[in-house]
Amino acid sequence: MFPQIPLHSSSRRQALLALVGSLLLLVAPAVATALQITGLQAPQSFLADPSGEQYFISNVNGDPELKDNNGFITKLDQDGKLVKLQFIRGGEGQTILHAPKGMAIVGQVLYVADLDMVRGYDKSTGQPVVTVSFANHAKAAQGQNTALADLAHDGHGLLYASDTNANTVYRIDTTKQHAVSVLVRDATLAGPRGLAVHPKTGHLIVVSWDKGKILEVSGDGTITELVSNSFFSSRFRNLDGVDFDQWGNMYVSDFTTGKIWRMRPDHHFDVIAEFLPSPADIAVDRTKHLILVPYLYGNAAEMNGLESPVKSQGKKRTLADYGFSAPKPSTEGQPR
Repeated sequence: MFPQIPLHSSSRRQALLALVGSLLLLVAPAVATALQITGLQAPQSFLADPSGEQYFISNVNGDPELKDNNGFITKLDQDGKLVKLQFIRGGEGQTILHAPKGMAIVGQVLYVADLDMVRGYDKSTGQPVVTVSFANHAKAAQGQNTALADLAHDGHGLLYASDTNANTVYRIDTTKQHAVSVLVRDATLAGPRGLAVHPKTGHLIVVSWDKGKILEVSGDGTITELVSNSFFSSRFRNLDGVDFDQWGNMYVSDFTTGKIWRMRPDHHFDVIAEFLPSPADIAVDRTKHLILVPYLYGNAAEMNGLESPVKSQGKKRTLADYGFSAPKPSTEGQPR
């Protein structure tokens, strides 16, 4: 567990963030010092614009299940510097935004999962442009309240949305007036949370909040369990975010244990960071090789470098690339 450091003091909050940065750097040698963003309010999701021009962070700002219209989206520039803390804010003008969670960008539109709606905003102006309702599908989900958690874009106009309460993943066709359909509804999903599209197969990767499973869902809704989390092989608790780097490594965040795991293409797992304060819906900036981590209870977020598995000219990395070197032979007792 992460040490219990009260966050009501700004100095203590800064100490906590400094500790987080140190831990990330110790556990996962990075190409650059971590950049920290403070002053957030329950940040749930951190997203890089595929254009490379900006970043967005969703802030729940209050009860994650309440329609209080006070959620907001923070905007950063291409270097991770704050552009506007409340770039999109619920209750400002005609904008409605209650408890924003997962996000995805399709063209000029920033889509945000907001309880029982997916809301779209112009990513440049922040103005609302579309609202996608799930009311009809919620009634079919055995009376469960819709709890949209994350979004993922397949690169071809399809958006996927996870509904944790209803064990459902929806498909939204942005090319056909945002028509909504059910990709899969199954108890096997065990509280689907984070979503990502596999860069090679194009299948949807779903991580489970309730049972800590990693699942793959094909285009016809077939579920394959990639990583089980049984009594004898339990390594995860409550998985929240998932994404891939450009080399095919998968990253998942375990909200409860405070860990970020990396699964290599050969299915070998490494913990790249631990003792983190509630890492939520992580993402990877594949262009700049950065991992983006929002800390829900820490009211902060962090950008940190990911190391490349190879150097230039295709050479494999060695321990020397991370500052480790063999000890020099001792000269004690030798003639001078």
